[in-house]
Amino acid sequence: MAVEDRRNVPPGLIFGIFAGVSGTEYSSLAGGLELYDPAQTDAALARLHSADGPFVVRAYGVYHGQGQIGNITPPDFTRFLRGGRQLEYTLAYRSSDGDMTDWTRALRHTIAQVGSSLSALQVAEEPNNPDPATGGDGASPNVIAAVVEGVLAARDEIGARGLNLAVGINATPSFRPADPFWPTLVARGGAPFVAALDYVGLDFFPDVFRPLPTPDFRSAVEGVVGHFRNTLSAAGIPAAVPIRVTENGWPTSPTRSPERQAEVLEAIVRAVHDLRERLNVTHYEFFALRDAAGGAGDALTEWGLLRADYSPKPAFEIYRRLIAELGQSR
Repeated sequence: MAVEDRRNVPPGLIFGIFAGVSGTEYSSLAGGLELYDPAQTDAALARLHSADGPFVVRAYGVYHGQGQIGNITPPDFTRFLRGGRQLEYTLAYRSSDGDMTDWTRALRHTIAQVGSSLSALQVAEEPNNPDPATGGDGASPNVIAAVVEGVLAARDEIGARGLNLAVGINATPSFRPADPFWPTLVARGGAPFVAALDYVGLDFFPDVFRPLPTPDFRSAVEGVVGHFRNTLSAAGIPAAVPIRVTENGWPTSPTRSPERQAEVLEAIVRAVHDLRERLNVTHYEFFALRDAAGGAGDALTEWGLLRADYSPKPAFEIYRRLIAELGQSR
């Protein structure tokens, strides 16, 4: 069993959602940006989160090296920050050259630009996942150094500017007994790195990239999140550091019904909610608000609670009800 930590665990989860679609929509999928409607996005967020508690809007940018940041999605994320909504911004690390000076400068510049709008900054995206096609930074040069130096630089810049802003990292689950990622990361960063972490995010997608042997999503969630907590503890990240579910979803397709998506979402959210005290889980953030345009029939473009034209799937209403029932009050 994972080490338990019940300190400062609030009643209820803080919910959130990635308020865009895959960043590739703006560069490769037909009709992508033309179909993006910030007014409809804002209206959908308002329908999801009508209570008085906190709600996280998740956004992404991608650092490409040499000071270049692109693929920002949603492109105008600060417009959605009202009515108790908070911004969690992820700067993915896809450096072309592995230059740490440029990378940390880009992080500091990001904090200078939008830090006052942020509630959390995630440094890199899935650095233990080497496949950029599924969202991982792990193949980028000097990725371990980028995570460690990025977190320390971000913490220093936040302190210098007097901001109230959480700093975190995230990863995908790994069940390889000898996986060196976490021990290597903590050994590289040491106590200053661990002390600088306000949370560790978990991206996991049961029954998407690897089919579940049984339809029992509750057991799958308990197994994945419990193993993740044990992995962190074994590497030296204490149970007092919260876990956030930073990405979770179940896409639709011609063989994956919208009705089943709604059932899966409810099962997973209730399981995460029930684990929040025992494993110190504070957040659940759904991936994603809307399907990518131009990708009809491809499950990996149909993650959304909304279709590309903003019409809701059944899971939209289910998520709205779960937020009202299980969400943290202000």
